[in-house]
Order: sequence, then C-alpha cells, then structure tokens
Amino acid sequence: MKIKNIIFKAFTIFSIVVLIGCETSETQTVATLTNLVWADEFDTDGAPNSENWNLLTGDGTTQGIPGWGNNELQIYTDRSENVSVQDGVLIITAKEENYQGGSYTSARITTKGKLDQQYGRFEARIKLPSGKGVFPAFWLLGDDEGGNLVWPQIGEIDIMEYLGDEPTTVFGTIHGPGYSGANSITKKYEILNDRFDNGFHVFGVEWSPNRINWYVDGDLYQSITPEDVNEETGGADWVFNRPFHLILNMAVGGNLPGSPDGNTVFPQRMLVDYVRVYN
Repeated sequence: MKIKNIIFKAFTIFSIVVLIGCETSETQTVATLTNLVWADEFDTDGAPNSENWNLLTGDGTTQGIPGWGNNELQIYTDRSENVSVQDGVLIITAKEENYQGGSYTSARITTKGKLDQQYGRFEARIKLPSGKGVFPAFWLLGDDEGGNLVWPQIGEIDIMEYLGDEPTTVFGTIHGPGYSGANSITKKYEILNDRFDNGFHVFGVEWSPNRINWYVDGDLYQSITPEDVNEETGGADWVFNRPFHLILNMAVGGNLPGSPDGNTVFPQRMLVDYVRVYN
C-alpha cells in the first residue's frame, strides 16, 4: 500500500445550534492511534475501487427518504461524469443537468459492508468546492443491525461538512436520539487567511469509547464525551458504541444549505487525495 506524501445526506439536516468542546488553543494530543488498518490512496484511474466502496444512486426514494431526508435536488449516479479516480485523486462532481427527473447530478460513496469499524482515527485529505447550494461531506453512519434500528438511533458522526458559500468554515457534528436535526451537537472551525476551496486540507476524528475529537490540519477544535451529551440534552444516550461505516458525498440544495443561486457555477468538484483509518 503506497502512502502519498503529500459526505443531508440521507437524513434530516440540522441547524448549527449547540457549540461545545475545546478551543484550538487547548493543548491536547490530536492523534494517538497510529496503526493503519485501512486506506484508499486512489492510485488507480477509473471507477472507485469496488472492494472499498459502494456507489449509491437515485434520489433517496429507494431508501425511503426522498430528497435524502433534506429536500435535496441532486440525483446520485455511478457514472464517471460524477465519480471517478484520476491522477491519484477521487473526484466527486456535481453537475447541473436534466437527469431522471432532476436538475442536478452528483455522487455518494460508502464503505458499508466493506469497512465497518468501531472506534479509531478516520481522516481524509480533501479539496472542497464553492458556491451557494453546494454541500459536500465526509461522515460516519452507525450500523442499523440489519434494518432493526433507524436514524438517529444508529448514530451519526459528521467528520466534515461544508457550505459552499462559506468557504472559510467547516463543522463537525454528532446526531443521536434526542440530539438530531436542529438539536444536534456541533461546532464550527474557521480557517485563517485561507479558504477550503484553495487547496487540500486534512479532516479527521479520533473516536474512542468515551470521547470523539475533531481536527483540521492537526488543530483539535472539538471534543465531545458522554458527559457532554448528557449535560447538553438532559440525559440522552451516547450511541457511539457500534460499528460505523464511511461516507463521502456532495449534495446540492435542500433545507441546508438552500438552493444554488445565479452565482453558483457548475460543475463543482470535491477532490479527495486519500482516506485512511487507524486503530
């Protein structure tokens, strides 16, 4: 495995209403897990490696959540026009076009059934797009135990979400029973003297039984524990104690972030240099 030098989504989108955790100025160790157990370096041109990724298609209707639970506008496809690997980079492309009754296309890939891991360090090096209505994400979704559990009971860890009209800001969030949708627990990270659409940045979480840490380029900006969830929600359960799988996607429109406007230029591309998982 050659290491380079160097993803609402299917569920109800939230408003940013709860800010907890640590400031970037706090001195803490960001990454303590260093045993690489899974990676995709995107070294082979063509479709994403089918041993690593599933390519979801459609508007969410098949999954029982039309508009992916957020009234989103895109149709996900498995076409090379929307998802491909080229020159060592995964490219997810959102296009404005008429397709299967929709006005936009994009892609969503997951590791469900291929990588489902409980705890660890999950990170990706990504260059983000820009423009009102563009909504890329890198996130983790919990095991539904064969369909016996539904969101938000299964839990969701948003490693990185980003609104294309706020190019200096990303946010990290958790969703669970009693703290989902508008009541999710979240925090923003603002980059200084730069924009996330100007170059690649590393987004990650380190997740252990009693803590989830979020970081950008090595800056730890949020840390959430079961005690934090209990305090913020008045006793809701910590559900981050099951295997989760990875998702990368780029949505267009929806309740969050709103529809594209006349200043949004398509196509827009989310570029992923690598995805790595450690324990």
